[in-house]
Amino acid sequence: MALLASPPRTFSPLQERILRLKKEKNAVLLAHNYQVGEIQDVADFVGDSLGLSYKAQETDADWIVFCGVHFMAETAKIVNPSKRVIIPDLDAGCSLADSCPADKLAAYLAANKAADGRELYVVSYINCTAGVKALSDVICTSGNAVNIVNRIPADREILFAPDRNLGEWVHEKTGRPMRYWDGNCYLHVEFTHASLTKIRAAHPDAPIVAHPECTRPVRLLADEVCSTEKMVHYCRDSAAPAFIIATESGMLERLRRELPHKEFIPAPTDLCACADCRFMKQITLEKLAASLETGNPEIVLDPEVARKALPSLERMLEWSR
Repeated sequence: MALLASPPRTFSPLQERILRLKKEKNAVLLAHNYQVGEIQDVADFVGDSLGLSYKAQETDADWIVFCGVHFMAETAKIVNPSKRVIIPDLDAGCSLADSCPADKLAAYLAANKAADGRELYVVSYINCTAGVKALSDVICTSGNAVNIVNRIPADREILFAPDRNLGEWVHEKTGRPMRYWDGNCYLHVEFTHASLTKIRAAHPDAPIVAHPECTRPVRLLADEVCSTEKMVHYCRDSAAPAFIIATESGMLERLRRELPHKEFIPAPTDLCACADCRFMKQITLEKLAASLETGNPEIVLDPEVARKALPSLERMLEWSR
């Protein structure tokens, strides 16, 4: 479940303005774990996709302001069709969602049946567009994917979309055979066995905690593979004083805020010392303030697509309770 953000001792003038606007507009501010610390500080809730999906479904606010990427704001709109859902930058996309266009998925499903002749059972990672959700039987997150797949009848053949790495990890955990859509997160595949081996040599006593969107060689090297939300619990419960974190850099902001007595070391990629998602980092305090002033950019979905997408999300939320 998403956690209530912990405010800093002092706010900048721009942060104070955002807090005032949020109250004036009766807006709830949801921020993903990958957002910068300054945005996490002013959010009502900071968490992973599953926790924020619950908060989006439960809110009585007039406006939902989503500091994350486009598919997350779409998800909030699908479960709140009558509310105004705002994202500070419409161009904050997702390479993983882009890797699975809805028309290509529809064409694949039309051309491919399960071995028994029935339709494939489509499990889609929440990092996908509303159009893909509309073609899916159930949605999952990295935090609940294993449980979701375990709920699917054993006689159904599964297509897991769009993240192949997450799908393979779920197969390893469940033993459930499935087909995979060949998509990935551009950032998480930049972590490599070589880059993690190098940082481990510098910090031999620090456990490596990796997201399941990472490739198998990285997952095999990690001491724990889990969702961002579960990273908080793992690091809190472990006796280790320091951890190497192999996911987007914003997660370290939350970990350092909630566990200030521990050290969190960013895992390097082959390209840089710290992994910043270029899409997540498109959301800034300035854009957030502007969106609260104007109520834009607003998420607008085709009502029929949203209607068809809702059951797969509701099934996920029901199966995850």
